Amino acid sequence: MGAGKSTVGPILANTIGWDFYDLDKVIVKKEKRKIREIFEQSGELYFRDIESKTLHELSECSKVIVALGGGAILSEDNFNLMKRTGKIIYLKVSPEQIFERLKHKRDRPILLNANGEGYTKQELLEKIIKLFDERKSYYEKADFTVETDNIPVGKTVDVLANIILKL
Repeated sequence: MGAGKSTVGPILANTIGWDFYDLDKVIVKKEKRKIREIFEQSGELYFRDIESKTLHELSECSKVIVALGGGAILSEDNFNLMKRTGKIIYLKVSPEQIFERLKHKRDRPILLNANGEGYTKQELLEKIIKLFDERKSYYEKADFTVETDNIPVGKTVDVLANIILKL
């Protein structure tokens, strides 16, 4: 979350001539409702089930870049599927940089408190650090790690294109 997947992904796919899918956007189109609405109306378990099913569908495609939501990799089934059908690239970004990128976002359920309101600056930074710490061990199992803190998008795309085209 906030690593730049949805920004870098389409540019990368265009650069190497592949298709791009943002898993969350595919789910929104399928469900005809926003991620936040899915969480509110159907719950996180329902969302995670749809997320896994959609990832399975996309894994059948070739020459695609798929941007995952930050929690998709937490499922062992999802992780194993990704390892089996492609390569996992972790766009590594510090919690502080994530905070800077997300501090004004209100469209992500995980960034809202129980009342559906945004957190204070300190609360949001603590939430990001907590999520990062919980997920870090999963992210570090990726096939490749690319640092994105204070790196221009074009440079990140170049690094990623070089990785993918050498596979």
